[in-house]
Amino acid sequence: MTIRVLAAGDHFVQNRLLVDALRREVPGEVDVRELTLPWPVEPFGQVGEVDEASDVEDELIEALRGVEVCVTQMAPLTKRVLDASPDLRLFCVSRGGPVNANLEAAAQAGVAVTFAPGRNAVATAEHTLAMLLAATRRVPQTHADLAGGVWRGDYYTYDNVGPELEGGTVGLVGYGAIGRRVARMLAGFGADVLVHDPYVDIPGRVELPELLERSGFLSLHARATPETAGMIGAAEIAAMPRGSVLVNCARGALLDYDALCDALDSGHLFGAATDVFPEEPIPPGSRLLTTPNLVMTPHLAGASKQTAMKAASIVAADVARYVRGEPLAHVATP
Repeated sequence: MTIRVLAAGDHFVQNRLLVDALRREVPGEVDVRELTLPWPVEPFGQVGEVDEASDVEDELIEALRGVEVCVTQMAPLTKRVLDASPDLRLFCVSRGGPVNANLEAAAQAGVAVTFAPGRNAVATAEHTLAMLLAATRRVPQTHADLAGGVWRGDYYTYDNVGPELEGGTVGLVGYGAIGRRVARMLAGFGADVLVHDPYVDIPGRVELPELLERSGFLSLHARATPETAGMIGAAEIAAMPRGSVLVNCARGALLDYDALCDALDSGHLFGAATDVFPEEPIPPGSRLLTTPNLVMTPHLAGASKQTAMKAASIVAADVARYVRGEPLAHVATP
């Protein structure tokens, strides 16, 4: 029996990647129609009761008519979409977490929601190391000066140079797929790694106060939950040694950004780097745009060609399991 599938890709996890993966995993078993979403050319946001989605409810409802399976990254699975899509049975989100899906409403409607854990772990870990080095060696600032025709010898003064990773202590808050890869990379630099994560039991795990007190570098890798919201604020940053470096390539909700700016302004932090923000895009006039020694990238730590290809393959594999009547590998719904 042929399954009708909607590939609702975007300009990162493209429809051609989703369709190619479906053809590999379930050859001859799927009838695929396509809908292209505007992300990241247009930012995601709140859509109905779900977050981090493209605002395409009307287009999605039309495209889902008669469709049993949807594979997507940014399509909003809201109650409104579910109510209008009685044939839908499987909604595969090619992301590390299905934040764009109303899981409770999906379960009530008999729709299974899957996701793609670990799809961007390598890319995010590599970006974390790049951000850590860029902030510590002030790569963006020195490049900007040189590009502007200014050779600043004062960057070589003792007070303006940063610490080395070798022999330093790096604290990792969160030790999932990304945190573990960052730890392995740091071992190659000769750094000592401490970990704070209440869900793992490994050598080097410490409580957060000890980690902050001992770490000259801090990198955040926890998931955003009610328990982790604002977990690194003014008191936590003040507990770090003066001259430390802080990196956040996880979620903006983990960090108090006013406290971060204060610590950079005062010189308590030597530098910081962040790929995520409390509001995205950053609003005009934000302190983040003028705070010194802060390296920023626009939420693209997980962006690599391999991430997009892995995402497509992971969701296509779950579609194949669905077609074969096998248990799904990455189910988010109860």
